[in-house]
Amino acid sequence: MRSGTELRELSAAQFTAELDALTALYALAMDAPAAEAPGRRAIMERHTGYPAFRAVVALLPREQAAGQDSGGDPADGQRAVIGFAYGFHGSAGQWWHELVRRSLATQRSGEVASHWLADSFEFAEVHVHPGHQGRGTGRAMMHTLAGGRPERTAVLSTPHGHTRARRLYHSLGFEDLLPAFTFPGTGPSYAIMGAALPLRDEPRPPAGRSASPSRW
Repeated sequence: MRSGTELRELSAAQFTAELDALTALYALAMDAPAAEAPGRRAIMERHTGYPAFRAVVALLPREQAAGQDSGGDPADGQRAVIGFAYGFHGSAGQWWHELVRRSLATQRSGEVASHWLADSFEFAEVHVHPGHQGRGTGRAMMHTLAGGRPERTAVLSTPHGHTRARRLYHSLGFEDLLPAFTFPGTGPSYAIMGAALPLRDEPRPPAGRSASPSRW
């Protein structure tokens, strides 16, 4: 991770207080249209009430983030937010959890669905400012969130394709569970991915890693 970058955990209340800045950072990282912001903000606010919610932000001294459209930090006006990530315990009744569970059971098997989702930590969002990507910040945030978690697995969804994010997830031990999944009401396909906890430490995936699902 870039020298000078600090990771700081936020409580649900602190995360909620910073939702405007974090939603703006999401839009930058995802190149999302402005019309998407209110809905995304509402989803992130709802997630703070999910079981075992955990969030982390990446902070950089403002002089190092000069010229970047970064958010502020509620506890330290001299640092800029260049990344954030959060997740929670996946549970029955949650929209993402239920859709993925049913699809895994249908397309793979009930055993596979149970293996990955019966005791899982869901990475809901992982975003880094475009000007600070590729420097290990996303990896560090994910290790911080997953560190010491009691769950057996971690799961997430990411846009389908050979993206930087997907390469990162593979290097952390994630494998493709549903490689081309379409959520209701959305156009692009997503890869549903899962990893055993704790996450892998190596920076690169082992040679010959296949993008196709394993037995699980």
